[in-house]
Amino acid sequence: MTVFDSILLGIIEGFTEFLPISSTGHMIVASSFMGMKQDAMLKAYEVIIQFAAILAVFFNYREKFNYKYIGLWGKVFVAFLPIAAVGFLFSKQIKALFSVEIVAVMFIVGGVVFLAVEKFFIPKHTPSVKDVDKITLQQSLWIGFAQIFALIPGTSRAGSTIIGALLVGLSRKASAEFSFLLAFPVMGAVTAHDLLKHYGDFAGVDIVALLVGFVVAFVVAFLTIKLFLAFLQRFTFVFFGVYRIAFGFLLLAIA
Repeated sequence: MTVFDSILLGIIEGFTEFLPISSTGHMIVASSFMGMKQDAMLKAYEVIIQFAAILAVFFNYREKFNYKYIGLWGKVFVAFLPIAAVGFLFSKQIKALFSVEIVAVMFIVGGVVFLAVEKFFIPKHTPSVKDVDKITLQQSLWIGFAQIFALIPGTSRAGSTIIGALLVGLSRKASAEFSFLLAFPVMGAVTAHDLLKHYGDFAGVDIVALLVGFVVAFVVAFLTIKLFLAFLQRFTFVFFGVYRIAFGFLLLAIA
């Protein structure tokens, strides 16, 4: 992996991780286009950029990381439990699902769901929660169940949680913010697992490339969170639905 490769993948990861468009699908296309193999360097790199994304959430919402918001974090933890349990119990079956074709199909399915929710559900329902701090325990649990779909490659963790949040009454902005906060325990657990599993891959890797990727992924993810929230102040999720469908068909063509 060159420094240029590191910068490009850092941009892709940072930009797609918190948007409802699946970072997995984009990393597949990018690594394939760049001719990169799943070697020790790439595995170590993936751990590093995941950690960068976690830090981006922390620095965007650092004011919520104190005891005053312990109730909110309790609800975030409740939403984390379903995917943690299912992911642990069925990890082998989930890995067996992975293929470019499944990723592509789930891109398309997710896009159709976003368009359907925007056209048929949102216009008929006034959000009951416009401030993420006001989310209820029951809503958190339902969002947690929705997040289980993210275990299917190509679904998008952000996409599944946002759809779940919209359906239980959160506004677009509150849905996105809860998805960001929920990323903290989910990605933290994934990163910790990957680090324990692949810590040996860090031996002999290009440290400069890793550091560059970390910085790029952090900066891009940090800015993407802010820009995404600004985007939702004026626009809907229709754009992401259309994009997912188009990208899904592109993946099928490549496959």
